[in-house]
Amino acid sequence: MTYHPKSDFMRVMIERGFLADCTDYQALDDALIAGVIPAYIGYDATAQSLHVGHLMNIMVLRWLQKCGHKPITLMGGGTTKVGDPSFRSDERPLLGPDQIASNIAGMKQVFVKYLTYGDGETDAIMLDNAEWLDGLNYLDFLRDIGRHFSVNRMLSFESVKSRLDREQSLSFLEFNYMILQAYDFLELNRRYGCLLQMGGSDQWGNIVNGIDLTRRVLDQEIYGMTTPLLTTSDGRKMGKSQGGAIWLNRDMLSPYEFWQFWRNTTDADTGKFLKIFTELPVEECDRLGALEGAEINEAKIILANEVTTLLHGADAAKAAEATAREVFEKGGAGDDLPTLTLSPIDLGDGMSIVQLFVKSGLAKSGKDAKRLISENGARVNDEALTDAGRMVVAGDLGQPMKLSAGKKRHALVVLEG
Repeated sequence: MTYHPKSDFMRVMIERGFLADCTDYQALDDALIAGVIPAYIGYDATAQSLHVGHLMNIMVLRWLQKCGHKPITLMGGGTTKVGDPSFRSDERPLLGPDQIASNIAGMKQVFVKYLTYGDGETDAIMLDNAEWLDGLNYLDFLRDIGRHFSVNRMLSFESVKSRLDREQSLSFLEFNYMILQAYDFLELNRRYGCLLQMGGSDQWGNIVNGIDLTRRVLDQEIYGMTTPLLTTSDGRKMGKSQGGAIWLNRDMLSPYEFWQFWRNTTDADTGKFLKIFTELPVEECDRLGALEGAEINEAKIILANEVTTLLHGADAAKAAEATAREVFEKGGAGDDLPTLTLSPIDLGDGMSIVQLFVKSGLAKSGKDAKRLISENGARVNDEALTDAGRMVVAGDLGQPMKLSAGKKRHALVVLEG
Protein backbone atom coordinates (compact mmCIF):
# COMPACT_ATOMS: atom_id res chain seq x y z
CA MET A 1 0.00 0.00 0.00
CA THR A 2 1.76 3.16 -1.21
CA TYR A 3 -0.98 5.57 -0.15
CA HIS A 4 0.00 7.68 2.89
CA PRO A 5 -3.18 8.59 4.79
CA LYS A 6 -3.76 11.81 6.67
CA SER A 7 -6.67 10.59 8.81
CA ASP A 8 -6.17 8.48 11.95
CA PHE A 9 -8.72 5.88 10.84
CA MET A 10 -7.16 5.19 7.44
CA ARG A 11 -3.70 5.05 9.04
CA VAL A 12 -4.89 2.43 11.55
CA MET A 13 -6.63 0.42 8.81
CA ILE A 14 -3.46 0.27 6.71
CA GLU A 15 -0.91 -0.20 9.52
CA ARG A 16 -2.81 -2.99 11.26
CA GLY A 17 -3.76 -4.96 8.13
CA PHE A 18 -7.49 -4.20 7.96
CA LEU A 19 -7.62 -2.76 4.44
CA ALA A 20 -8.22 -4.84 1.31
CA ASP A 21 -9.91 -2.39 -1.10
CA CYS A 22 -11.39 1.10 -1.10
CA THR A 23 -13.46 2.82 -3.78
CA ASP A 24 -11.57 6.14 -3.46
CA TYR A 25 -8.73 6.34 -0.89
CA GLN A 26 -8.05 10.04 -1.32
CA ALA A 27 -11.66 11.24 -1.20
CA LEU A 28 -12.51 9.03 1.79
CA ASP A 29 -9.38 10.16 3.63
CA ASP A 30 -10.33 13.81 3.00
CA ALA A 31 -13.89 13.18 4.23
CA LEU A 32 -12.56 11.54 7.42
CA ILE A 33 -10.50 14.66 8.15
CA ALA A 34 -13.36 17.06 7.33
CA GLY A 35 -15.71 15.85 10.08
CA VAL A 36 -17.46 12.96 11.82
CA ILE A 37 -18.33 10.21 9.33
CA PRO A 38 -21.18 7.77 10.00
CA ALA A 39 -20.16 4.35 8.62
CA TYR A 40 -21.91 0.99 8.71
CA ILE A 41 -21.45 -2.74 8.50
CA GLY A 42 -24.44 -5.02 7.99
CA TYR A 43 -25.05 -8.27 9.86
CA ASP A 44 -27.71 -10.75 8.82
CA ALA A 45 -29.37 -12.52 11.73
CA THR A 46 -28.61 -16.08 10.65
CA ALA A 47 -27.51 -17.39 14.10
CA GLN A 48 -28.01 -16.71 17.82
CA SER A 49 -24.47 -15.37 18.15
CA LEU A 50 -21.76 -13.74 16.10
CA HIS A 51 -18.56 -15.80 15.74
CA VAL A 52 -14.82 -15.18 15.42
CA GLY A 53 -15.24 -14.73 11.66
CA HIS A 54 -17.13 -11.47 12.44
CA LEU A 55 -14.55 -10.17 14.90
CA MET A 56 -12.25 -8.46 12.40
CA ASN A 57 -15.04 -6.17 11.19
CA ILE A 58 -16.27 -5.54 14.75
CA MET A 59 -12.73 -4.32 15.50
CA VAL A 60 -12.97 -2.07 12.42
CA LEU A 61 -16.10 -0.44 13.92
CA ARG A 62 -14.34 -0.11 17.28
CA TRP A 63 -11.35 1.65 15.70
CA LEU A 64 -13.73 3.88 13.70
CA GLN A 65 -15.27 5.07 16.98
CA LYS A 66 -11.88 5.42 18.71
CA CYS A 67 -10.80 7.65 15.81
CA GLY A 68 -13.76 9.99 16.37
CA HIS A 69 -16.38 8.70 13.93
CA LYS A 70 -19.86 7.17 14.22
CA PRO A 71 -20.38 3.39 13.82
CA ILE A 72 -23.72 2.02 12.64
CA THR A 73 -24.43 -1.67 13.25
CA LEU A 74 -27.14 -2.57 10.77
CA MET A 75 -29.05 -5.70 11.71
CA GLY A 76 -30.57 -7.51 8.76
CA GLY A 77 -34.06 -8.13 10.09
CA GLY A 78 -35.31 -7.61 6.53
CA THR A 79 -32.52 -9.08 4.40
CA THR A 80 -32.27 -12.23 6.55
CA LYS A 81 -35.69 -13.13 5.12
CA VAL A 82 -33.97 -13.40 1.71
CA GLY A 83 -30.45 -14.68 2.48
CA ASP A 84 -27.15 -13.48 1.04
CA PRO A 85 -26.02 -15.82 -1.78
CA SER A 86 -22.45 -14.45 -1.79
CA PHE A 87 -19.98 -17.28 -2.37
CA ARG A 88 -22.39 -19.93 -1.13
CA SER A 89 -22.96 -23.18 -2.99
CA ASP A 90 -26.57 -23.50 -1.87
CA GLU A 91 -29.56 -21.45 -0.77
CA ARG A 92 -29.68 -20.39 2.89
CA PRO A 93 -32.56 -21.84 4.93
CA LEU A 94 -35.26 -19.22 5.36
CA LEU A 95 -35.93 -18.11 8.95
CA GLY A 96 -39.21 -16.94 10.47
CA PRO A 97 -39.66 -13.54 12.19
CA ASP A 98 -39.50 -14.96 15.75
CA GLN A 99 -36.19 -16.74 15.06
CA ILE A 100 -34.78 -13.60 13.39
CA ALA A 101 -35.77 -11.43 16.40
CA SER A 102 -34.23 -13.95 18.79
CA ASN A 103 -30.99 -14.05 16.77
CA ILE A 104 -30.74 -10.24 16.73
CA ALA A 105 -31.15 -10.15 20.53
CA GLY A 106 -28.31 -12.67 20.88
CA MET A 107 -26.01 -10.75 18.53
CA LYS A 108 -26.60 -7.45 20.34
CA GLN A 109 -24.91 -8.89 23.46
CA VAL A 110 -21.56 -8.81 21.65
CA PHE A 111 -21.69 -5.35 20.07
CA VAL A 112 -22.12 -3.58 23.41
CA LYS A 113 -18.76 -5.04 24.54
CA TYR A 114 -16.91 -3.30 21.70
CA LEU A 115 -18.88 -0.12 20.98
CA THR A 116 -20.36 2.73 23.01
CA TYR A 117 -24.01 3.24 22.03
CA GLY A 118 -25.93 6.41 22.74
CA ASP A 119 -27.14 9.76 21.39
CA GLY A 120 -23.78 11.54 21.17
CA GLU A 121 -22.16 12.60 17.89
CA THR A 122 -19.74 9.65 17.82
CA ASP A 123 -21.94 7.20 19.75
CA ALA A 124 -22.81 4.03 17.87
CA ILE A 125 -26.38 3.34 16.78
CA MET A 126 -28.00 0.01 16.03
CA LEU A 127 -30.58 -0.13 13.26
CA ASP A 128 -32.66 -2.86 11.63
CA ASN A 129 -33.25 -2.77 7.87
CA ALA A 130 -36.70 -4.26 8.39
CA GLU A 131 -37.59 -0.63 9.29
CA TRP A 132 -37.56 0.31 5.59
CA LEU A 133 -37.60 -3.05 3.79
CA ASP A 134 -40.72 -4.55 5.39
CA GLY A 135 -42.99 -1.77 4.15
CA LEU A 136 -41.77 -1.65 0.55
CA ASN A 137 -44.38 -1.67 -2.20
CA TYR A 138 -43.11 -4.14 -4.78
CA LEU A 139 -44.22 -2.26 -7.91
CA ASP A 140 -42.96 1.09 -6.62
CA PHE A 141 -39.65 -0.52 -5.66
CA LEU A 142 -39.24 -2.10 -9.11
CA ARG A 143 -39.99 1.21 -10.83
CA ASP A 144 -37.95 3.50 -8.58
CA ILE A 145 -35.00 1.27 -7.67
CA GLY A 146 -34.98 -1.81 -9.94
CA ARG A 147 -34.58 0.27 -13.10
CA HIS A 148 -31.08 1.33 -11.97
CA PHE A 149 -29.75 -2.24 -12.01
CA SER A 150 -28.32 -4.03 -15.04
CA VAL A 151 -28.90 -7.78 -14.96
CA ASN A 152 -25.86 -8.21 -17.24
CA ARG A 153 -23.70 -6.48 -14.64
CA MET A 154 -25.22 -8.39 -11.73
CA LEU A 155 -24.45 -11.68 -13.51
CA SER A 156 -20.80 -10.61 -13.82
CA PHE A 157 -20.25 -10.29 -10.04
CA GLU A 158 -17.97 -13.03 -8.76
CA SER A 159 -20.37 -14.08 -5.99
CA VAL A 160 -23.11 -14.83 -8.56
CA LYS A 161 -20.80 -16.00 -11.34
CA SER A 162 -19.12 -18.65 -9.17
CA ARG A 163 -22.52 -20.15 -8.34
CA LEU A 164 -23.68 -20.18 -11.97
CA ASP A 165 -20.35 -21.53 -13.25
CA ARG A 166 -20.85 -24.55 -11.00
CA GLU A 167 -24.37 -24.89 -12.44
CA GLN A 168 -25.86 -24.50 -8.97
CA SER A 169 -29.32 -23.00 -8.75
CA LEU A 170 -29.62 -19.32 -7.81
CA SER A 171 -33.20 -18.44 -6.92
CA PHE A 172 -34.82 -15.17 -7.93
CA LEU A 173 -35.27 -14.50 -4.19
CA GLU A 174 -31.50 -14.61 -3.63
CA PHE A 175 -30.80 -12.63 -6.80
CA ASN A 176 -32.77 -9.78 -5.22
CA TYR A 177 -30.46 -9.71 -2.19
CA MET A 178 -27.86 -7.45 -3.80
CA ILE A 179 -30.55 -4.94 -4.75
CA LEU A 180 -31.84 -4.87 -1.17
CA GLN A 181 -28.34 -4.39 0.25
CA ALA A 182 -27.71 -1.55 -2.20
CA TYR A 183 -31.00 -0.01 -1.10
CA ASP A 184 -29.85 -0.23 2.55
CA PHE A 185 -26.91 2.07 1.77
CA LEU A 186 -29.22 4.51 -0.01
CA GLU A 187 -31.62 4.62 2.95
CA LEU A 188 -28.80 4.95 5.52
CA ASN A 189 -27.40 7.88 3.55
CA ARG A 190 -30.82 9.50 3.22
CA ARG A 191 -31.86 8.98 6.87
CA TYR A 192 -28.57 9.14 8.79
CA GLY A 193 -26.04 10.79 6.48
CA CYS A 194 -24.04 7.54 6.28
CA LEU A 195 -21.04 8.01 3.96
CA LEU A 196 -19.21 4.69 4.18
CA GLN A 197 -20.10 1.00 3.97
CA MET A 198 -17.53 -1.53 5.14
CA GLY A 199 -17.49 -5.31 4.98
CA GLY A 200 -15.50 -8.39 4.05
CA SER A 201 -13.92 -8.62 0.60
CA ASP A 202 -16.76 -10.95 -0.49
CA GLN A 203 -19.10 -7.94 -0.16
CA TRP A 204 -17.28 -5.75 -2.71
CA GLY A 205 -19.91 -6.21 -5.44
CA ASN A 206 -22.80 -5.48 -3.06
CA ILE A 207 -21.03 -2.37 -1.71
CA VAL A 208 -20.29 -0.98 -5.19
CA ASN A 209 -23.96 -1.52 -6.13
CA GLY A 210 -25.03 0.62 -3.17
CA ILE A 211 -22.63 3.40 -4.09
CA ASP A 212 -23.83 3.46 -7.71
CA LEU A 213 -27.49 3.45 -6.66
CA THR A 214 -27.04 6.28 -4.15
CA ARG A 215 -25.18 8.41 -6.70
CA ARG A 216 -27.95 7.87 -9.27
CA VAL A 217 -30.93 8.44 -6.96
CA LEU A 218 -29.61 11.03 -4.46
CA ASP A 219 -26.59 12.38 -6.34
CA GLN A 220 -24.50 11.74 -3.21
CA GLU A 221 -20.80 10.86 -3.09
CA ILE A 222 -20.33 7.88 -0.76
CA TYR A 223 -17.59 5.30 -0.24
CA GLY A 224 -16.88 1.62 0.24
CA MET A 225 -14.07 -0.20 2.01
CA THR A 226 -13.41 -3.91 2.43
CA THR A 227 -11.30 -6.00 4.78
CA PRO A 228 -9.32 -9.00 3.52
CA LEU A 229 -10.64 -12.53 3.77
CA LEU A 230 -8.76 -13.75 6.80
CA THR A 231 -7.18 -17.18 6.60
CA THR A 232 -4.76 -18.88 8.95
CA SER A 233 -1.19 -19.60 7.79
CA ASP A 234 -2.21 -23.15 6.86
CA GLY A 235 -4.93 -21.83 4.54
CA ARG A 236 -8.01 -22.50 6.68
CA LYS A 237 -10.81 -19.96 7.01
CA MET A 238 -10.42 -17.98 10.22
CA GLY A 239 -12.80 -18.94 13.03
CA LYS A 240 -13.35 -22.61 12.27
CA SER A 241 -12.11 -25.25 14.67
CA GLN A 242 -12.53 -29.00 15.05
CA GLY A 243 -15.47 -28.36 17.35
CA GLY A 244 -17.26 -25.99 14.94
CA ALA A 245 -17.69 -22.20 15.00
CA ILE A 246 -15.97 -20.15 17.70
CA TRP A 247 -18.99 -18.27 19.06
CA LEU A 248 -18.70 -14.90 20.81
CA ASN A 249 -21.64 -15.31 23.22
CA ARG A 250 -20.49 -16.90 26.47
CA ASP A 251 -23.59 -19.09 26.73
CA MET A 252 -22.56 -20.76 23.43
CA LEU A 253 -18.81 -20.96 24.09
CA SER A 254 -17.15 -20.59 27.48
CA PRO A 255 -14.57 -17.82 28.01
CA TYR A 256 -12.00 -20.55 28.67
CA GLU A 257 -12.62 -22.23 25.30
CA PHE A 258 -12.51 -18.81 23.61
CA TRP A 259 -9.19 -18.03 25.35
CA GLN A 260 -7.82 -21.44 24.38
CA PHE A 261 -8.70 -20.86 20.71
CA TRP A 262 -6.39 -17.83 20.66
CA ARG A 263 -3.71 -19.56 22.73
CA ASN A 264 -3.61 -22.25 20.03
CA THR A 265 -2.78 -19.72 17.27
CA THR A 266 0.07 -20.92 15.05
CA ASP A 267 3.45 -19.18 15.45
CA ALA A 268 3.20 -17.63 11.97
CA ASP A 269 -0.18 -15.97 12.67
CA THR A 270 0.58 -14.53 16.12
CA GLY A 271 1.91 -11.12 15.04
CA LYS A 272 -0.84 -10.63 12.44
CA PHE A 273 -3.59 -11.55 14.89
CA LEU A 274 -2.17 -9.24 17.59
CA LYS A 275 -2.46 -6.31 15.15
CA ILE A 276 -6.00 -7.16 14.06
CA PHE A 277 -7.65 -8.44 17.23
CA THR A 278 -5.95 -6.39 20.00
CA GLU A 279 -5.21 -2.73 20.60
CA LEU A 280 -1.56 -3.19 21.51
CA PRO A 281 0.77 -0.76 19.66
CA VAL A 282 1.83 -1.99 16.21
CA GLU A 283 5.52 -2.01 17.23
CA GLU A 284 4.71 -4.27 20.21
CA CYS A 285 2.68 -6.61 17.96
CA ASP A 286 5.63 -6.87 15.57
CA ARG A 287 8.05 -7.52 18.45
CA LEU A 288 5.86 -10.25 19.96
CA GLY A 289 5.17 -11.83 16.57
CA ALA A 290 8.91 -12.10 15.84
CA LEU A 291 9.63 -14.17 18.99
CA GLU A 292 10.65 -17.78 18.49
CA GLY A 293 10.79 -21.05 20.36
CA ALA A 294 9.23 -21.10 23.82
CA GLU A 295 9.01 -17.28 23.87
CA ILE A 296 6.33 -17.21 21.15
CA ASN A 297 4.06 -19.10 23.56
CA GLU A 298 4.13 -16.12 25.92
CA ALA A 299 3.13 -13.92 22.96
CA LYS A 300 0.17 -16.25 22.33
CA ILE A 301 -0.87 -15.95 25.98
CA ILE A 302 -0.77 -12.15 25.63
CA LEU A 303 -2.91 -12.47 22.46
CA ALA A 304 -5.41 -14.75 24.24
CA ASN A 305 -5.59 -12.44 27.28
CA GLU A 306 -6.04 -9.25 25.25
CA VAL A 307 -8.76 -10.67 22.97
CA THR A 308 -10.62 -12.37 25.84
CA THR A 309 -10.45 -9.18 27.96
CA LEU A 310 -12.13 -7.17 25.18
CA LEU A 311 -15.00 -9.66 24.87
CA HIS A 312 -15.45 -11.22 28.31
CA GLY A 313 -13.55 -8.88 30.67
CA ALA A 314 -10.18 -9.00 32.44
CA ASP A 315 -11.38 -11.38 35.17
CA ALA A 316 -12.44 -14.02 32.62
CA ALA A 317 -9.07 -13.72 30.85
CA LYS A 318 -7.16 -14.14 34.14
CA ALA A 319 -9.29 -17.15 35.14
CA ALA A 320 -8.75 -18.76 31.73
CA GLU A 321 -4.99 -18.27 31.92
CA ALA A 322 -4.90 -19.67 35.45
CA THR A 323 -6.90 -22.72 34.38
CA ALA A 324 -4.64 -23.28 31.38
CA ARG A 325 -1.50 -23.09 33.50
CA GLU A 326 -3.02 -25.53 36.01
CA VAL A 327 -4.01 -27.97 33.27
CA PHE A 328 -0.86 -27.78 31.17
CA GLU A 329 1.89 -27.05 33.66
CA LYS A 330 0.66 -28.87 36.75
CA GLY A 331 -1.48 -31.62 35.25
CA GLY A 332 -4.56 -30.52 37.21
CA ALA A 333 -8.16 -30.64 36.07
CA GLY A 334 -9.00 -26.93 36.26
CA ASP A 335 -12.36 -25.58 37.38
CA ASP A 336 -12.94 -23.59 34.21
CA LEU A 337 -12.72 -26.36 31.60
CA PRO A 338 -15.71 -27.10 29.32
CA THR A 339 -17.85 -29.49 31.34
CA LEU A 340 -20.24 -32.24 30.28
CA THR A 341 -22.75 -32.90 33.07
CA LEU A 342 -24.52 -36.27 32.93
CA SER A 343 -27.53 -37.34 34.98
CA PRO A 344 -27.75 -40.95 36.22
CA ILE A 345 -30.52 -41.43 33.63
CA ASP A 346 -28.21 -40.19 30.83
CA LEU A 347 -25.52 -42.59 31.96
CA GLY A 348 -27.83 -45.57 32.47
CA ASP A 349 -25.89 -48.82 32.76
CA GLY A 350 -22.88 -47.17 31.20
CA MET A 351 -21.76 -45.05 28.26
CA SER A 352 -18.92 -45.77 25.86
CA ILE A 353 -15.83 -43.60 26.12
CA VAL A 354 -16.26 -42.88 22.39
CA GLN A 355 -19.69 -41.32 23.08
CA LEU A 356 -18.23 -39.21 25.87
CA PHE A 357 -15.60 -37.77 23.54
CA VAL A 358 -18.34 -36.86 21.06
CA LYS A 359 -20.76 -35.45 23.66
CA SER A 360 -18.01 -33.34 25.26
CA GLY A 361 -17.18 -31.74 21.89
CA LEU A 362 -13.67 -33.20 21.69
CA ALA A 363 -14.60 -35.33 18.66
CA LYS A 364 -17.03 -34.59 15.84
CA SER A 365 -18.25 -38.17 15.48
CA GLY A 366 -17.74 -41.69 16.79
CA LYS A 367 -15.44 -42.35 13.84
CA ASP A 368 -13.41 -39.23 14.71
CA ALA A 369 -13.14 -40.36 18.36
CA LYS A 370 -12.01 -43.87 17.39
CA ARG A 371 -9.37 -42.41 15.06
CA LEU A 372 -8.14 -40.17 17.89
CA ILE A 373 -7.83 -43.20 20.18
CA SER A 374 -6.09 -45.36 17.55
CA GLU A 375 -3.55 -42.57 16.90
CA ASN A 376 -2.78 -42.31 20.65
CA GLY A 377 -4.22 -38.80 20.84
CA ALA A 378 -6.82 -39.51 23.56
CA ARG A 379 -6.24 -39.44 27.31
CA VAL A 380 -8.47 -40.03 30.33
CA ASN A 381 -7.34 -38.37 33.56
CA ASP A 382 -3.96 -37.74 31.88
CA GLU A 383 -3.49 -41.48 31.15
CA ALA A 384 -3.28 -42.71 27.53
CA LEU A 385 -6.55 -44.28 26.30
CA THR A 386 -6.02 -47.33 24.11
CA ASP A 387 -9.35 -49.18 24.42
CA ALA A 388 -12.04 -47.65 22.17
CA GLY A 389 -14.56 -50.14 23.60
CA ARG A 390 -14.17 -48.94 27.21
CA MET A 391 -17.44 -48.31 29.05
CA VAL A 392 -17.81 -45.62 31.70
CA VAL A 393 -20.17 -46.38 34.60
CA ALA A 394 -21.36 -44.30 37.57
CA GLY A 395 -18.55 -45.63 39.77
CA ASP A 396 -15.97 -44.10 37.38
CA LEU A 397 -17.43 -40.63 37.96
CA GLY A 398 -17.06 -40.34 41.73
CA GLN A 399 -14.60 -37.58 40.80
CA PRO A 400 -14.78 -35.45 37.64
CA MET A 401 -13.25 -37.29 34.69
CA LYS A 402 -10.82 -35.28 32.55
CA LEU A 403 -10.81 -36.11 28.82
CA SER A 404 -8.03 -34.84 26.55
CA ALA A 405 -7.74 -34.75 22.76
CA GLY A 406 -4.10 -34.08 21.99
CA LYS A 407 -2.18 -31.74 24.27
CA LYS A 408 -4.40 -28.67 24.05
CA ARG A 409 -8.06 -29.67 24.08
CA HIS A 410 -9.66 -30.86 27.32
CA ALA A 411 -13.08 -31.33 28.90
CA LEU A 412 -14.47 -32.56 32.20
CA VAL A 413 -17.26 -35.13 32.62
CA VAL A 414 -19.19 -34.94 35.88
CA LEU A 415 -22.14 -36.88 37.27
CA GLU A 416 -25.08 -34.93 38.72
CA GLY A 417 -25.94 -35.44 42.38
